[in-house]
Amino acid sequence: MNIVAWTVLGLLAGAIAKAIYPGSQGGGILGTICLGIVGAFVGGTFFTLLQTGSLQITAAGAGLSLSGLFVAVIGAIIAIFLWGLLTRRTP
Repeated sequence: MNIVAWTVLGLLAGAIAKAIYPGSQGGGILGTICLGIVGAFVGGTFFTLLQTGSLQITAAGAGLSLSGLFVAVIGAIIAIFLWGLLTRRTP
């Protein structure tokens, strides 16, 4: 998949995940894109693990498809959760 398709998938997945995930996540459009791209890799890796039983770092889909977007959104929600754990401030 080329860089433009990755950017579009990342933007869509990150924006949908931020809309679904409760609370305020912060970050701008660049953060949303990066989070969506990371989510595509996280979702694709978990999906491959569930399908094949082997851990392989893969992307959510070979192209822009509804199933690839769905997996990328799930991965982006996981990435938002993990990012919140890492950046949480303790009083």
